[in-house]
Amino acid sequence: MTQSPTDRPVLVLNAGSSSLKYQLVVPESGEVRAAGLVERIGESGSDVADHSGALEAMRAQLQDAGIRLDEVPLRAVGHRVVHGGPDFSEPVVIDDGVLDRIKSLSALAPLHNPAAVIGIEAARKRYDVPHVAIFDTAFFSSLPTEASTYAVPRDLAAKHSIRRYGFHGTSHQFVAHATAELLDRPVEDLRQVILHLGNGCSASAVRSGRAVETSMGLTPLQGLVMGTRSGDVDPGLHAYLAREAGMSLDEIDTLLNKKSGVLGLSGVNDFRELVERVEAGDDDARLAFDVFVHRLKHYVGAYLAILGGADVLVFTAGIGQHSAPVRAAVAEGLGELGISIDDALNEAGSTEARVISPFGSRVVVAVVPTNEELAIARQTADLVG
Repeated sequence: MTQSPTDRPVLVLNAGSSSLKYQLVVPESGEVRAAGLVERIGESGSDVADHSGALEAMRAQLQDAGIRLDEVPLRAVGHRVVHGGPDFSEPVVIDDGVLDRIKSLSALAPLHNPAAVIGIEAARKRYDVPHVAIFDTAFFSSLPTEASTYAVPRDLAAKHSIRRYGFHGTSHQFVAHATAELLDRPVEDLRQVILHLGNGCSASAVRSGRAVETSMGLTPLQGLVMGTRSGDVDPGLHAYLAREAGMSLDEIDTLLNKKSGVLGLSGVNDFRELVERVEAGDDDARLAFDVFVHRLKHYVGAYLAILGGADVLVFTAGIGQHSAPVRAAVAEGLGELGISIDDALNEAGSTEARVISPFGSRVVVAVVPTNEELAIARQTADLVG
């Protein structure tokens, strides 16, 4: 019997420098037929030499799970690409020209885009189906000019593509629409403040389903305090550390990206462990938690001003979905702004999208799980037909 086109899955690939995450997803139903991770690509002692080897390891993992990938009627392969720069504001079918343009954007995302390119090249050789690039920055390409523009000389910005791009866009877009479904309201009627809180954290202000502001900028370093990233600091810090500590630009970049944030303040990166230390009376952990929450409140307040008020405040991603203490701390003291949380609803364990504010609250507070892989699969399927 011929398989219906809507039963054919999309292979979603997220290639990192030393890892490959994958899912086999049916876009229409959301069914995940398989998911996995290949790690330590190219590392000493690893059996996986490169991304071609990672695809072979993925195939072996799937075969162990009873899925012979070479016999699966793939509809397409969807690739997560972190940075689309000024060139890409929508998903795009990958050809040689598109791949060259993604390569050219590596200077804007040196830790991410090169790995995506390698993964795309390996997958295109192996799977003779359409390949689609889904860009983290695409959702934020609609930012108003006043929100996306840095106050630096315009000719310099134009020459080097300097602007606020934003990241986690696939997640923010998915959550904006999922929240509208939860509330049974058209997304066009909603003003939303969305907090994507994981190891990387970002906030967005979304009006009528379109982003009007976001916390990350030219790079994913700007904005909220994150697991190992500092978020906002005085730009003069770079020159100060160069003069006073004798640090190079590369050392400062590594410091702010990999040794700062919650890790730099507390010594731990796992947020669950941080909360445990707070509850045990650890002063460093308490400071890290308080700084994390303070920055979140700073952005929530700013986005309420930009939107002229909000209809819903949404928490998503690992910390946002699972940390009741963070949600409670962010809402604390915001009653005058219409934001409050029902303690029982907040603390009830659930993996479902749900409202955690009291009935009749001026601003609905919701917890909405994100699903970037499903979003990538659906955008890929929409593009290839």
